[in-house]
Amino acid sequence: MPRLPASLRSLDYRNFRLFFTGQLISLVGTWMQSVALSWLVYRLTGQATLLGLVAFATQFPIFLLGSFGGVLADRVDPRRLLVITQTLQTLQAFLMAWLTLSGRIQPWMILVLAVGLGVVNAFDLPARQVLVASTVDREDLPNAIALNSSIFHGSRVVGPAVAGLLVMAIGEGWCFLLNGASFFAAIAGLLMMRLPAWETRNDHPPVLDHIMEGVRFVRGNRPVALLLFLLGLVCLMGMPYTVLMPIFADAILHGGPRALGLLMGASGVGAFLGSVALAGRKDLAGLERIAYLGAGATGIALACFAFSRSFPLSMVLIVPVGMAMVAHMTSNNTLVQMLVPDKMRGRVMAFHAMVFTVAMPVGSLLEGVLANHIGAPATVALGGVGCILGAIWFAAKFPPMTGLEVGVTRRSAVEGG
Repeated sequence: MPRLPASLRSLDYRNFRLFFTGQLISLVGTWMQSVALSWLVYRLTGQATLLGLVAFATQFPIFLLGSFGGVLADRVDPRRLLVITQTLQTLQAFLMAWLTLSGRIQPWMILVLAVGLGVVNAFDLPARQVLVASTVDREDLPNAIALNSSIFHGSRVVGPAVAGLLVMAIGEGWCFLLNGASFFAAIAGLLMMRLPAWETRNDHPPVLDHIMEGVRFVRGNRPVALLLFLLGLVCLMGMPYTVLMPIFADAILHGGPRALGLLMGASGVGAFLGSVALAGRKDLAGLERIAYLGAGATGIALACFAFSRSFPLSMVLIVPVGMAMVAHMTSNNTLVQMLVPDKMRGRVMAFHAMVFTVAMPVGSLLEGVLANHIGAPATVALGGVGCILGAIWFAAKFPPMTGLEVGVTRRSAVEGG
């Protein structure tokens, strides 16, 4: 095939193209389910606290089990592990669809299924990171990470907008059904990859020793530790704004599910633009500045959005929220990936996912409770201030980076022959 532009260079690799295409389709369905689920919980209960509790139930199992998922991703074939986890996610989505369409769904059922999804994701997330790193040469890994981020956030443009229209027209259950069907594309892409045969080893240390090896690496690497800290702060104080979006869409902006879908879609537009801009970078110089400037800009944009009472203005203000947040998240992920040796990638990236997934649900729960006392706008604005202060602290503490070594692997091994 013709050589692609530098910003798309990872798509030159067949295995990455298959992963990219399958995940793009699947993630549109995932975002549809996410928005439909938020609206379903809000419709059934009308409580901000329960919105936060469902987000907590989905994410907290990743904190509890993520280290074990990282060890497993370092020990077994990540593609096979992903086929299993994505099959289980398919079944979860179909069960949600059946319960909702049949009128049997209850809040406690949503919580149970949310916990189940969180358990599966504890093994899915680190396996994704390991697999992406095996589909491209190491020198192209930053581009692959940025493109992977672009499909995650680009799907936020389509998924929420479609979900808002479907929820308004025919109900939440159809979004869950379409999400289940979308996983077939992801599974097919995984099965079609041509990867080198996985070499099984029998000399691994005990699981807890394997986990502690990763912990010692993170504790002894100051840049990685600081990156994980800033990530946790943004996820604790900034990212949970999404949990309160049904309240903004309905009670504040008076737009209902259509407004919810459009707001989430506008945030996705910003996120997609941010990830595409990072995909065009040819080196890692200055990426740490993007990490803290993105965190600070997220806080400023959130504070502005929080006090808007005009739907068109809110649509405009939510775009830089998505753009700044993905600039932070993608640059943070890229730096950690490039600072970690391949043999520890699963474990360290599991810690990365664990920081994300403990901070996000705790923040969601806290913001849900706080919003009941001081209101959603003040809660979101307060989170924005926290992001600004964290970015200033990180900028003062992060050591100067003179460059990162980027090893080169044989392209034939990545392509699978």
